[in-house]
Amino acid sequence: MNKIVVGVDGSPGSIAALHWAHAEAALRNASLEAVSVWQYPMMTTMPAFGAMPAVSDLSSLTEQSLLAILADAGIESTPELPVTICVAEGTAASALTNAAADADLLVVGSRGHGGFSGLLLGSVSHQCTMHAPCPVVVVHP
Repeated sequence: MNKIVVGVDGSPGSIAALHWAHAEAALRNASLEAVSVWQYPMMTTMPAFGAMPAVSDLSSLTEQSLLAILADAGIESTPELPVTICVAEGTAASALTNAAADADLLVVGSRGHGGFSGLLLGSVSHQCTMHAPCPVVVVHP
């Protein structure tokens, strides 16, 4: 079965990418993998005790957020269109290109700036188009 990977961070561009990828997966008789990425915050000073959640908490919070986004979008797994999730730690572009290692297509959202800047890709979408092991679709909100 074909596989489409989509990056989801809750932004309008990623929600548009999620809907586009879901529709494309239905057309291609493919499975859909929604990927959400978190990165442990970089700090220049030590926080007070209890100020930072444990690393495992960030992963579970990211998973809960991704599941809520899928539910709000009305996207659920079916036998005809299996939907899985992947939560990864690291930079978004690296995690998405790694997740797309066995994919037929990677779908990412764009920030959706207007005017001249609207012609430019964001850093994540640009890195994905340059380094993904499969074709990449950038969806504007």
